[in-house]
Formats: sequence, C-alpha cells, structure tokens
Amino acid sequence: MYLVFGILGGIWGARLAKKRGGKRLDIIQYSVGYFLFYAIIGVIITVILDRTIL
Repeated sequence: MYLVFGILGGIWGARLAKKRGGKRLDIIQYSVGYFLFYAIIGVIITVILDRTIL
C-alpha cells in the first residue's frame, strides 16, 4: 500500500514541477520529495489499518 501511495505521489510531484515550468532536475527533486512523503503517509495508514483490523 505504501508503494502505491509513493508512486502516485511521485507522479503527482513530477507533474506539479513540470506544470510550474521546472527543469529536469526540478522535476526529479519534486518527484522524489513527493514519493517519500506519500510513502511515509502510506506506511502510517498501513500500520493503523493493521492495528485496528487485527
């Protein structure tokens, strides 16, 4: 689940940087930053769901 969140966040970050007119390195930086942020959110959601369901 966290990998899916991370990939979607990375795609969103890349599109946002491209929309703002960023160069190649800007797009990569936004993509990695959003990937990490959303992957961490996915881990937190996974832990919460695992604790509440079981």
